[in-house]
Amino acid sequence: MTSEIRRTFYPLINCADPAASMEWMEKAFGFEPVAVHRDDAGEIVHAEMRYDTGLLMFGKGTPGTSAVYVAVDDPDAHHDKARAAGADVFRELADQDYGSRDYAARDLDGNEWYFGTYRP
Repeated sequence: MTSEIRRTFYPLINCADPAASMEWMEKAFGFEPVAVHRDDAGEIVHAEMRYDTGLLMFGKGTPGTSAVYVAVDDPDAHHDKARAAGADVFRELADQDYGSRDYAARDLDGNEWYFGTYRP
């Protein structure tokens, strides 16, 4: 009997050149590409790589910064609870074109947290 792996936490790595970073991560650390999403100009806007049962997300952004994506079952309730606790919500709750419903907030130290229904 095979059980489904239900991942919840996904590190988000910001890179100046996601394509180069992904190639290097594969060569140096053995990560495997899972998904690559590009904009109309061909630039990577989101990518995913796997190592064993873990999954890492990549995006274009300020190198050396990172965030965490957390899959939740009820993003609306999660959002409301976070806002009531005074979370700095910098991206409002919304349905995304890739099927997730999510939002983003900063913690007390300014770290970015993304919460939504997306489970790669």
